[in-house]
Amino acid sequence: MLKSLYSGVAGLQSHQVAMDVESNNIANVNTVGYKYSRANFSDLLAQTNAIATAPQGELGGKNPVQVGLGTSISSMTRIFSQGSVQNSDKNTDMAIQGDGFFIVSPDGGNTYNYTRSGDFKFDAAGNFVDNNGFIAQGWVRDPDTGKVDSTAPIENINIAPGLTTPAKPTSEVVIKANLNSGDLVQNFSPAYEVPSGTPPSEQNPAVNTGDAIDENGNPIPSGDMGVMFNENGEAFALQKDQGVWISFKSATATASNEVQASSDDGDNSNDELDITFKLDNGDTVQIKTTDADGTETQDENGERYANAINAKTSETGITATYDSDTNKLTLTNDNSSSTASHNIRIVAANTNSGFKDTDDDDNGTTAYMYQYDPTGNNSTPGENKTFTTISDLRYAMEREARHVGDGDGDGTTDENNIEIRVTKEGKFEIINPGGSDDGDYDMNLKVTSITSSSVSGGGITESERFTQSMSSMNAVLPAGSTGKVYSQGFEAATHASSIDIFDSLGSKHTIRTEYRKTSVDPATGSTWAMTITVPEPSEIDTLSPLNEKKGSIRFNNDGSLATYNPPSLSFTANNGSAPNQQISLSLGSANKFDGMTSFDNPSGTSGISQDGYTGGDLVGIRIDQSGTLVGSFSNGRSLGLAQISMAKFTNNAGLSTEGGNLFNQTANSGEPIIGTAATSGRGFIQSSALEASNVDLSRSLTQLIIIQRGYQANGKTITTSDEMLQTLIGLKK
Repeated sequence: MLKSLYSGVAGLQSHQVAMDVESNNIANVNTVGYKYSRANFSDLLAQTNAIATAPQGELGGKNPVQVGLGTSISSMTRIFSQGSVQNSDKNTDMAIQGDGFFIVSPDGGNTYNYTRSGDFKFDAAGNFVDNNGFIAQGWVRDPDTGKVDSTAPIENINIAPGLTTPAKPTSEVVIKANLNSGDLVQNFSPAYEVPSGTPPSEQNPAVNTGDAIDENGNPIPSGDMGVMFNENGEAFALQKDQGVWISFKSATATASNEVQASSDDGDNSNDELDITFKLDNGDTVQIKTTDADGTETQDENGERYANAINAKTSETGITATYDSDTNKLTLTNDNSSSTASHNIRIVAANTNSGFKDTDDDDNGTTAYMYQYDPTGNNSTPGENKTFTTISDLRYAMEREARHVGDGDGDGTTDENNIEIRVTKEGKFEIINPGGSDDGDYDMNLKVTSITSSSVSGGGITESERFTQSMSSMNAVLPAGSTGKVYSQGFEAATHASSIDIFDSLGSKHTIRTEYRKTSVDPATGSTWAMTITVPEPSEIDTLSPLNEKKGSIRFNNDGSLATYNPPSLSFTANNGSAPNQQISLSLGSANKFDGMTSFDNPSGTSGISQDGYTGGDLVGIRIDQSGTLVGSFSNGRSLGLAQISMAKFTNNAGLSTEGGNLFNQTANSGEPIIGTAATSGRGFIQSSALEASNVDLSRSLTQLIIIQRGYQANGKTITTSDEMLQTLIGLKK
């Protein structure tokens, strides 16, 4: 009978403990990061009145006869389920989503406590503390390396009030861009200006081939004509030997002797015209009249011969006129047709025409072919010309124009003052100022295309765009006139980008990179000139101009980067900052597409960055998912100043609570495994948020009812046992 009393008492005691546990859970329903506990009941030892017996023969086995002696609370289980994450208005609040604990220390890291409560703030000394004043543990930024090393031992997180960051000079500029390789470009700039009289680079071996040189011997990078464009951004795409015929005055040849009259002697030698012209392509055209009757006068034959020659103008380009005063024929080729011959070359002539085979020697050749040749140039007067760059073409034209004149009629070529230059708009400009006496002449400019029919061997196609750009110079320009003639503009595919860099004082300087297409090799790819400039008085080169540095960038034929130069710059701002600041240029990896590329797409910069900045003051702090405290500075930079450490345990339930939302390590929790958030099973951190208690009120209130009923039932056990004892005692009466 007494055992039931003891069982009831044990039940009351156990349910009282359960009530204490559940009351504590409910009390902490609004405690940040609280994890509720559960009381675990277990029965006590039982009194055995009879042991169990096994079956024997026909007699079955018997179960043991045991009477329980009550219950007890055998253990407490803390439930570490995720609490709901609630946004807050404080940027230093943190909630852990997943497993793990913040680490705090009350004594500078000698001992550690652990918490799920992320209600942190900065104290007056810049310590990152919880509500107990314990300092959060983690890693702080190394001022030497500028990095937060999460592999180092953890320490107090402290960010000094009024923190400033010194200026960081730029050490690297990264550029990612595409330079258009197509035949139609949107970004282009005029060819470089080339003054009159400027010789091509071959006249000065010290200068890079393809560049013109100025009067001081400095290069003028005028660019390869094979990769130039017209004013609409359409590529000329000049191939070898394509080009134009250019004449500066009409070809003329006057017969040495008079035209002969016909004779009625039955011999047609004085009745017919028989003259043979040689065409540009080496073919010949024979002009022969057959309608003489032997009675024609000099004038009649002169007109008849002129008509016969003019009937073949479409082939020879030559027109003839007869002067009745001198009784002589004059031949003229104004070079206005691209399909006809461009010169006067007499191969043979009978005497009645008045011409000799040598009558074209002085003035019969005035038009020459100017043909593109990517391997070099020839600017010799009196010969067909080749050119590579626009400077080569300008020089060849000017030399020829200055050697055409023979003003005094002595049979020698006299120099004149004709000027041909490339303007800053990329146009050929021709001026005929006169003033050189014997060498002056009235220019009759004619530009026509080179076609297969006009070249020996054929096989040359017309470059229509190039011809169109050059033929706008077709005009009459008298000697001593103030007029000028211009070609259309010649453009180079270009692209430019700019970015601000910083010196050691934090002063800002703009660095500009300009790219200009200079050549194409079908087998290997394209090459672009690169010009890097900084504002004066800054310097990046040892040659004048000191604020400009020349380089190049070359691409493979698949558009990937092949190589570039220079790889770095030595920058001196000349404002008191540290001189010879080394800046690396990162334009991409060789044979890859991670930087500069050259596809048939519009030129454009997709990314440009540098790693320098000016000094600044700390204006705000935010925390990212990895627990990094990112400081925002007044210079616009954001730097990682520290990183919160997190610990996880093998058995979270083995931790002991110390109050103040703190847990301590125990023998059964395992050692803390310290690392960064969102790694190795640790949860990630959400800033400006707190983790609420995981107490479920509906569950807890229901549990209160269950515990209350259990307590009442155990109390009833005691009262019932008492009544039974009263009955037993009453038997004595």
